[in-house]
Amino acid sequence: MTATDAPGVYFDPYDVAVNADPYPVYRRLREEAPLYRNEEHDFYAVSRFEDVDRGLTDPATFISGRGGILELIKAGIEIPPGTLIFEDPPIHTVHRRLLSGVFTPKKVTALEPKIRDFCARSLDPLVGAGGFDFIADLGAQVPMRTIGMLLGIPEQDQEAIRDRVDDSLRTEAGKPMDPSGFMAHMEMFAEYIEWRAGHPSDDIMTDLLNAEFEDETGTRRRLAREEILTYVNVVAGAGNETTNRLIGWTGKVLADHPDQRRALAEDPSLVPAAIEELLRYEPPAHNIARYVARDVEVHGRVVPEGAAMLFIAGSANRDDRRYPDGDRFDIHREFSQPLTFGRGIHFCLGAALARLEGRIVLEEVLKRFPEWEVDTGAARLVSTSTVRGWDSLPVRTG
Repeated sequence: MTATDAPGVYFDPYDVAVNADPYPVYRRLREEAPLYRNEEHDFYAVSRFEDVDRGLTDPATFISGRGGILELIKAGIEIPPGTLIFEDPPIHTVHRRLLSGVFTPKKVTALEPKIRDFCARSLDPLVGAGGFDFIADLGAQVPMRTIGMLLGIPEQDQEAIRDRVDDSLRTEAGKPMDPSGFMAHMEMFAEYIEWRAGHPSDDIMTDLLNAEFEDETGTRRRLAREEILTYVNVVAGAGNETTNRLIGWTGKVLADHPDQRRALAEDPSLVPAAIEELLRYEPPAHNIARYVARDVEVHGRVVPEGAAMLFIAGSANRDDRRYPDGDRFDIHREFSQPLTFGRGIHFCLGAALARLEGRIVLEEVLKRFPEWEVDTGAARLVSTSTVRGWDSLPVRTG
């Protein structure tokens, strides 16, 4: 269905006004244009939970090897081997198995006391200050420190690394991302990998340097330095910006729902469910793009081979067909897993880590600040076509 077929329905992922509050547009897409065609930017989009879920679990039709971001697909850039999120089987199967072997639940769980300690050291000086910024004081700090610890990046270098990765994902307001910028930061980890080769430690970089695996040709070998470089970039990029946005939305949504925030302060056992609802209600990333590898029929129309398809997970997560009264935030909601971390073979390897960070941050904030309100005049939404969240979210605490 095109915009012409559904008069008045218009969706543009780069539109500043849409990005400010996309949910009314999403509802119209779901009801009036379940298969949407944007002629200007040359893509199709689906917005209902069933359609997004079905597409993400069909990697033969909707492939990732041309990129998982609309701008990368349209640019036709060659994706470096090892960019797990932008690969298809069989190479994806090999690389995911390898990364799963080093990105283990044990490694993630071991980070909890370190993350909690860092949160406490960040928040304790703010008690009695009258307020703080969910982004500057937490969102821009906790994921950076966590990924730095995982990878083995020296603490004094972590801020510079975070800023360079974030810059590669940012866009000018109303404009697509420059795909060359996305790939340009790939070399910045090279010196750390070289140093770590002679100074092994208990981190993912060391694990990757030592890992032996059977590649897609059946050859048993170790990773080339270029492959390790790509893996490290994937982990750093995926783990930093999105968790930052989760922390920001935690501050904003719970400020907007003070009764539910107070319930969490009174009963911290509700926090894990609240993080799950936050991930559904305000996901950090709204769109997942795929290249259409063969003609496919969607809602009675043929989407042709070679097209770009946008799966709007941010809309699917609020589809009333799946989540009754989907536009309502409810920490007591009973529901199956949202599509925030994707589905199928590309389900996010870092999902458990993001949930862990979100839970710890919320628990530590509520211990010190059970009440807060957003300084709306100073809050700023981030300008990017890849994630949606806050650049600044100052709050008053009393």
